[in-house]
Amino acid sequence: MANRHLLRTIALQSLFEWDFHNRQGSLDEILDRVTKEFSPNTDGTEFAKELLDGVVGKIDELDAVIVKYAPEWPIEQITIIDRNVLRLGVFELTYLKDTPAKVAINEAVEMGKRFGGESSGKFVNGVLGALYKDLPEEAKQD
Repeated sequence: MANRHLLRTIALQSLFEWDFHNRQGSLDEILDRVTKEFSPNTDGTEFAKELLDGVVGKIDELDAVIVKYAPEWPIEQITIIDRNVLRLGVFELTYLKDTPAKVAINEAVEMGKRFGGESSGKFVNGVLGALYKDLPEEAKQD
């Protein structure tokens, strides 16, 4: 079974491509291709699929959260990579109860640093950190 860090990266690459092409194409097909291209020995992509399905299913809600916590940045002006790192981070932080909040934030910040621009890590950390402060206490238990 592949580790969650790798599967988050695969999910991010898949979301990036899908969003770059104006949300056209099958995310399942993109996920399969990205997995074969970047991690051909990965066995089991269920977690990446769960992330993709969750983000796509709640994309309007996730974008509204991002806009709330980054009000100076209209969603369409956030770079594609940062926008999708944030979507994944917000989804994990608010909907996946088996991922500790601090892990979700740290993973998103690391993806922002790795794949985004010079200030992406700080931007992602600022948005998700502000969201974290507003979470109910039981959601913060790590």
